[in-house]
Amino acid sequence: MIAPPDRMPLPRDFFDRPVLEVAPDLLGRILVRSTPDGPIALRLTEVEAYDGPNDPGSHAYRGRTTRNSVMFGPPGHVYVYFTYGMWHCMNLVCGPEGRASGVLLRAGEIVEGAELARVRRLSARNDKELAKGPARLATALDVGRDLDGTDACAAGDTPVRIVAGTPVPSHQVRNGPRTGVAGEGGNGDVHPWRFWIADDPTVSPYRAHAPRRRRS
Repeated sequence: MIAPPDRMPLPRDFFDRPVLEVAPDLLGRILVRSTPDGPIALRLTEVEAYDGPNDPGSHAYRGRTTRNSVMFGPPGHVYVYFTYGMWHCMNLVCGPEGRASGVLLRAGEIVEGAELARVRRLSARNDKELAKGPARLATALDVGRDLDGTDACAAGDTPVRIVAGTPVPSHQVRNGPRTGVAGEGGNGDVHPWRFWIADDPTVSPYRAHAPRRRRS
């Protein structure tokens, strides 16, 4: 099955750029998740950039492991990790192959398939909370480790694709410290690498830090 024109994925060269260019450019783009029950589409409203070997907050900071190997592959692939023994989080690999940078998808607005997301997010008080935070986003979209390594740029009926959507004008983009990252990687003066759409109600609340960990 071939995706309709408005659902064709962004090209790989969109992701084959420095992560700090890709991350804010993802805001306003549409993530389409194909599930057996039907598609769920989400407009990205909040992301975080992680720059591999140059970034102590990144999973790839100390090199390749079995867990993070997808990050070292071609750009445009999905990297999924499991955290706190409870939640999955979803990232998109950026930059040239071997660079291991990526963007954590932190929050978004469900614009299609909300009825499917609600079944997975029964605790959400309203639709604005369905994907308000990285674990909630992954839960709403039925994201698990089985999607790790998925090519989001592939043609055809793929499980995940990022389509053009409407990019956010630069004056509506805000940036600041990453959420829940302790230590040097959480220093907002050095890594003000969380990007979000100003005044969007689906953006997650800022939290200074959590128990020390590394992310994408």
